[in-house]
Amino acid sequence: MGKRMAGAAIEDGRAGGMLHRAGAFLQGVLGLAEPADMQGRIRLHTLSLTRWVAVVGQLFTVLFIHYSLGIPLPLEWLAPAIVLSALINLALMVTLRAATRLPERSALWLFAYDIVQLGYLLALTGGLRNPFAALLTVPLMLGAATLGLGSTVLLSLLAVATITFLALVPSPLPWFDGGLPLPGLYVAAVWAALSMAAILIAAYAWRVAEETRRMTDALGAAQMALAREQEMSALGALATAAAHELGSPLATILITAKEMLNELEEDDPLCAEAQVLLDQALRCRTILAGIGRRRDHDEHAPFVRAPLSSVLREIAELYTRPLVTLEVTSRIADGQEEPTLMPTPEFRHALGNILNNGLEFARSKVQVVVEKDSREVRVVIRDDGPGFAPEVLAWLGEPYLSTRRDNGGLGLGVFIATTLLARTGAALHVENANDGAVVTLRWSSEAWRRSFGENLG
Repeated sequence: MGKRMAGAAIEDGRAGGMLHRAGAFLQGVLGLAEPADMQGRIRLHTLSLTRWVAVVGQLFTVLFIHYSLGIPLPLEWLAPAIVLSALINLALMVTLRAATRLPERSALWLFAYDIVQLGYLLALTGGLRNPFAALLTVPLMLGAATLGLGSTVLLSLLAVATITFLALVPSPLPWFDGGLPLPGLYVAAVWAALSMAAILIAAYAWRVAEETRRMTDALGAAQMALAREQEMSALGALATAAAHELGSPLATILITAKEMLNELEEDDPLCAEAQVLLDQALRCRTILAGIGRRRDHDEHAPFVRAPLSSVLREIAELYTRPLVTLEVTSRIADGQEEPTLMPTPEFRHALGNILNNGLEFARSKVQVVVEKDSREVRVVIRDDGPGFAPEVLAWLGEPYLSTRRDNGGLGLGVFIATTLLARTGAALHVENANDGAVVTLRWSSEAWRRSFGENLG
């Protein structure tokens, strides 16, 4: 009994050692030798789980058709290909963590293997006459959803080449009394259908996945921008506290410097140095007074409602340019009052971005009009610049869309502003007028009340 257990342990150890050696070999082939490079988009666990489903499905289908339906299949040729897929999965699972993210090249090789393996099984079981030939599009779709454009194109070419090979190589469909003959026109039609389906599925899956990735990255950038705004607000509060704490010691320094200056004779060498000390202390007091005065206003701003036009004017002052004038006016319907709000960092950042764009592109003037009636609040920003480029006007608000990439623009400004304003219920509309660009923001009365806490009637 002990000998049998020891023998079983030895066999298990050999099997485990073989899997480890196979896994190490696969890591070298797939480019997984450097763990630091494993920063891809798909986890090994996700890919392994999908491939286990494929292995179980292939094995069940082959055995069911051969034994249950009684249709003879070349099991001696089919079984090794299915077992090889299972061994590859086991070897990768043994040598790598489930959370490992596969680099793009490694994932490309694995998806390519899945297509070739499935093509091999189909070549022995009827080729394109086999209804399971449609499964060739599955690894292609999974690859397109996780790989880059270049890898997706290569995988698509491999899939189409495999489909074409299966169409050209004669392979009768296994049947009860031998091969089931199907006309060549049918095979040609299946080839055309699968080829077009492979290309369309790959293009669609890659495009959707790419847009999702871009949107995710852009939202991350928007959150970083908002975090910077909040950090700046916190830094301002810290400056206010520092100005308050430094006030007392600075007053002591001023008194001491004045007394020293009064006691020294005019021809004393220390008199000039005492005067410099007094002047610099006075300068420090002026600077700290300015910091405290500005920050006191900003600190109370979140708790004080202000007219929308005043808030817009205050935000625009941070982006003023020489020779460009800013005009903020209000057009309030009869019986209505100008809307007020407590500006949040999100609101300031979004409106600041839009106003900055208008002031930057304007030739001489930017007009901001606040409008309000019983149904909605509107902010119309008009500049006399060249307007939006026609090729980007329809896509404005999408991430990474910029006409200033040569100057370092990322194309995220309008996207971030649109995202932050959408949280307040605002709808943004852009257009080109005869004399420049026009940006219109609209809030329904309900959206304004919900976001800014004011009852507009």
